[in-house]
Amino acid sequence: MSTTIDYYFTPQSPWTYLGHERFAQIARAAGATVRVLPIDLGGKVFPISGGLPLGQRAPQRQAYRLLELQRYSDHLHAPLNLKPKYFPVSGDDASRLIIAVDMHDGSEAAMKIGGAIFSAVWVRERHIADEKVLAELLAECGMPAERLEQSFSQAVQERYEANTQQAIDAGVFGAPSYVVDGELFWGQDRLDFVERKLMAGA
Repeated sequence: MSTTIDYYFTPQSPWTYLGHERFAQIARAAGATVRVLPIDLGGKVFPISGGLPLGQRAPQRQAYRLLELQRYSDHLHAPLNLKPKYFPVSGDDASRLIIAVDMHDGSEAAMKIGGAIFSAVWVRERHIADEKVLAELLAECGMPAERLEQSFSQAVQERYEANTQQAIDAGVFGAPSYVVDGELFWGQDRLDFVERKLMAGA
């Protein structure tokens, strides 16, 4: 029986972008099942976990964030625009699209469209709150166009809300977060520990 990893994120998070491909590789190598769980971090999780939107953080924290993003971009050989054209940006519509793909096509497809969305923000200067852009990303990933319309369904909204509540119940306070056997790992810089946890359970 394979291990299940709960993968909590917001699609506009640069740290989610930086960790996504590596996480996918680690999960595949371990034969783990990934539950793809976009959440409403800024609207629902931050208010009860002490998190602050980027613009409300102290100038020192904002400056250090840019330094760390550049360090990780260089270290991982992952291209990244430190100040992309369309950021800050709402991630709600993109989150619901990922959920719709997951519900109809499975987690592997959800991981694929997720990766395309993360890259759209941080590499490709595209506006993920624009329905036209989301439609283009679906087409580029070879996925059915109707997923966009389905993303506005009540079932998808309920899943989005359930994901968020599940994250709160698990103690999640930032993105990305990974939960393996009830153990929480926050941040793409904790993927080494995720990998060790999976190997220990193999």
